[in-house]
Amino acid sequence: MEPIAKRLPQHPGAAHYLIHTYDYPALAQKGLDAALRYAKIAEAAPHAQHMPSHIFTRVGYWRESIASNAEAANLAKDGKEPDDRLHASDYMVYAYLQLGRDGEARVLIDDMNAVTGYNAERNTGPFALAASPARYAVERGDWAQAARLEIRPSKFGYVAAIGHFARVVGATRSGGLDVAKAEVAKLAELRDTLREAKDAYWSQQVDIQAQIASGWVLFAEGKHGEALNALSAAADAEDNTEKATVTPGPLAPARELYGAMLMERGMALEALVAFEAALAKEPNRLRGLDGAAKAAELSGDKAKTKGYYENILEMVGDIGSTRREISDARAFLKKL
Repeated sequence: MEPIAKRLPQHPGAAHYLIHTYDYPALAQKGLDAALRYAKIAEAAPHAQHMPSHIFTRVGYWRESIASNAEAANLAKDGKEPDDRLHASDYMVYAYLQLGRDGEARVLIDDMNAVTGYNAERNTGPFALAASPARYAVERGDWAQAARLEIRPSKFGYVAAIGHFARVVGATRSGGLDVAKAEVAKLAELRDTLREAKDAYWSQQVDIQAQIASGWVLFAEGKHGEALNALSAAADAEDNTEKATVTPGPLAPARELYGAMLMERGMALEALVAFEAALAKEPNRLRGLDGAAKAAELSGDKAKTKGYYENILEMVGDIGSTRREISDARAFLKKL
């Protein structure tokens, strides 16, 4: 495909297929040229306009992802294609949240909830409608909201698992241990059902969620060593799987959550390693950059602390966000 793209740089098909080929963390940088070109030459079709965001998401180009998906969602709305509209919107919500543009994410989620006519027999719409509200709670660290998240009915067990996973993470961080234990049991049930249905990929994804959830329950019970082992194992398992095209990324990367748990145990050096590994796979995630900055600060690495906080402010730009991660970055750099 690369020789074809060099010979025919304006050919949309060449750019489109290169994006699909490079849509993996280890290869995403190789697809950036194709994504940037395709964003300018893609056909006026929702899927075509959305496709560059697969690479933009992998490399943390959030503004470019928003632009791509806004055009895709508008075309889908005009063309009465609700599945594509919801899919593009989920990617856009993810990008808004990385930039601290929470208000715009909230408005978009409300718009998504008003969309009708999507195909409930296809996973695209149900996944987006389940994932975006969960992202909104978890990315903002609103654990109480995450703990009471609505579970949307769906024929897809892994779609329901999104809400149950968010509930566990929220409940364990906000004092709802009994609620969390019930949600862990539900995740295990959904995983087993997917296994019985021979759905190897999604049963593994829900199993990783169940491992993370169990780890946070153990942590809330004071079993810190077991909890850290569970999160470490979940992170290793997640690193050995690929991302499905239906989602811009996991609700919360396992290794990023492992870093957060290490920080709560005061293990800043180990946490820094975890956050940096998470950022290598999922670059420019706001919570990942913030975690790395705080871990570096507690480890006494002033240069890395400054660098990560500068990364945050460079990434989000001059916005009036009240997100804690952005406020902390501004406060730290102001003191220098």
